[in-house]
Amino acid sequence: MSEAQPAKGSANQARITASVYSSHVPAIGAAIDLGKTGEPYWQPLFAGFEPTKQWMRENLPDVVFLVYNDHATNFDLSVIPTFAIGTAAEFEPADEGYGPRPVPKVMGHPELASHIAQSVIQQDFDLTIVNELKVDHGLTVPMNLMFGSPAQWPCRVIPLHVNVVQYPVPSGRRCFALGQAIRRAIESFDEPLKVQIWGTGGMSHQLQGPRAGLINREWDNRFLDRLIADPADLAEMPHIDYVREAGSEGIELVMWLIARGAMADVAGGPAPRLAHRFFHVPASNTAVGHLILEN
Repeated sequence: MSEAQPAKGSANQARITASVYSSHVPAIGAAIDLGKTGEPYWQPLFAGFEPTKQWMRENLPDVVFLVYNDHATNFDLSVIPTFAIGTAAEFEPADEGYGPRPVPKVMGHPELASHIAQSVIQQDFDLTIVNELKVDHGLTVPMNLMFGSPAQWPCRVIPLHVNVVQYPVPSGRRCFALGQAIRRAIESFDEPLKVQIWGTGGMSHQLQGPRAGLINREWDNRFLDRLIADPADLAEMPHIDYVREAGSEGIELVMWLIARGAMADVAGGPAPRLAHRFFHVPASNTAVGHLILEN
């Protein structure tokens, strides 16, 4: 795989300023849409994201590269891309069975998205290019958690869908390497954009079967520790460990490894600064984790 690096220190090239990690529980979106964020069940969760909203106001990116998974909304069993990048100028909120969420249209960045697709595919990753894409709660819930409920989103967004719904799903090692390829792609874009990369989904939860409702807070917090301090080792963890320890839907956490792989320390740079860490259970039978790592 190519290790070509852009010229360092160029003020005219894009750069990744931070990586952000968050769960994307659909019930969080419902609580926002129905005005329930102040209720006793939900208030502690939303309080944990208040420091993030302030941080975002002070560190607003030009573009968010948002790694998420579609929940059989835009894609179904007829077409299941492993990795799919949205290259359109805009993305409508999807109807997930109860009408589209009342959130703003997501505005894309076709030029940067196309550049990333070109670069990453030339680094031997097979991305599916999607020019028409409706985005579900996997993308819009994290946007609400970071930015609140504005009349329009304050930055552009490039969606990257990862299949973590239908096996076979990509390995943690593959996702971590993809993050490194995405960093190289972004840093070679000739426009001085501030880019954040977000990894979403998880943490521990299982939605069906005898273990429905499983939450493993100890394992989740060890995952956060390892993601911060030793992501390369964490990337070697096999799928069965995610399923055994974090439930069948815990496999969504491989998407966090894409965002972590894009950080500078992975390529020999300085360690990231932990700007915020938050963990809460439960949110609709799901453990919610959240990190901000500054590059």
